[in-house]
This record gives sequence, C-alpha cells and structure tokens, in this order.
Amino acid sequence: MIEVNALQSDIIGKLSRNLKPASEEQQANAAVVMLLRKKGQNLNVLFVKRVKNPADPWSGQIGFPGGKREPQDKNLMQAVIRETMEETGIDLLWNCRFVGVMTVQKTKPKPDLRVLPFVVLLEYEPSIRLSQKELQKSFWIPVHQLARNRKTVKLASEKQPACIVGGRAIWGLTYRILEEFFATIELS
Repeated sequence: MIEVNALQSDIIGKLSRNLKPASEEQQANAAVVMLLRKKGQNLNVLFVKRVKNPADPWSGQIGFPGGKREPQDKNLMQAVIRETMEETGIDLLWNCRFVGVMTVQKTKPKPDLRVLPFVVLLEYEPSIRLSQKELQKSFWIPVHQLARNRKTVKLASEKQPACIVGGRAIWGLTYRILEEFFATIELS
C-alpha cells in the first residue's frame, strides 16, 4: 500500500510539473475533464458513455465529461465546471484540485471544435448523477489497466488505436488525450 500511494503521489507530481496551467490563450472553444480519484491502491479515471443519438457525432461513444463553451462562461475552466455539473452532478469547485491542462485537440467529426482537456484530482468519493439526456453510464478505470490494454481495433471499417478494458473500446479523441496523459506521467 505504501508503494502504491508513493506511485500515486509520483503520478500527481509529474502531472503538476509537466502540465500547463489553465489559461485562455489555449485557443479552444470546448473543454473536457479527466477526473482522477485515488481508490485504494489505484489511481482511477472517470469515463462516461454517451446515449445513442443520431444527431450526435459521438453517439454511444466513451469519453470524458465536458462540452462547448457557452456565452455565459467567462473562460474554459467555467465551461468545464458547468458541463461536468450538468452531465455528472460532480461539483469541481468542491474538494477538487485542478492539476493543469493538456494540449488542445481538434476533433475529426467537427474540425472547428478545439477541445482543451483539464486534469482534476478529486479529493473525495463523488456521488454521480448522470444527465439521462446526454449520458447512459459512467465508470472508473484504473490508470494501470488503461496503460496495459492499448490495442488496435476495427471500428467503422477502419483500424483505430484504442484502450480495451472490460469489453469497452476507448478510442478517438479520448484515446489521444489518454496517450498524452501516459506520456506526461512517463508511463509506456
């Protein structure tokens, strides 16, 4: 247990040192949050599965909470706080630590959408209340399981890099964010 807690602290330390601080000069118009939670011997990541909706280019996919910046949002941090609360009921202003941000990612379905990934450490066990309109389910996956389950899968008649955990394929934008996360914490 002591070794794992040291590993968790090492990962958080690397993230704190290597991630950029949240700022507006990131040139993004949407944000997602990679929520990390210490759970026993593991550092876990929260994922959500979107409901099936023909109007949604990410229909049925697994990703992170988040969405577009709205006119009432002063900045992208406010957008990700609002979106996370709307989608999951998790209040990022309570007992959470904003560790930093990763590189802005462009989406393939909507190239004009530029997404800033925030990394946030939860200091408590949240009660999740999903927006039934947007999300079907949520689940936590330990970082070490994600790292050791990187594969190539055939999706939409193309081979895609993905993390396959518990029969779930995490690919596309979410996978690219995970790859940057692994590089940041020097986990290959």
